[in-house]
Amino acid sequence: MSDYDNTNSGALFKNNRKEQGSNQPDMTGVLDVEGTDYRVSAWSNESKAGTNYLSLRVTEKQESDGDTEQKDSTREADAPPF
Repeated sequence: MSDYDNTNSGALFKNNRKEQGSNQPDMTGVLDVEGTDYRVSAWSNESKAGTNYLSLRVTEKQESDGDTEQKDSTREADAPPF
C-alpha cells in the first residue's frame, strides 16, 4: 500500500478507444474529493472566439466502474454543447 495521500486530487487520461466523429469523451479519469471518488470525463472544444478549452462532466464513481469509456459514451448526449 502506498503512503501517498490522493485526497483532493485526480488524473485524466486520453481516451484511446474514442471513435472518430463520436461524442465520446476525449479524456477520462478519477477525482478524489474529501475521500469520495468521482469519474471525470473531458471533451476538447474551441470557443467561438477561437480559445481552446476542456468541457468537464463529473459523476459519482460506481463500485463496478470497469469499462468507463462505454459508460461515459452513454452520457454523451448530456455533454455540454459548447
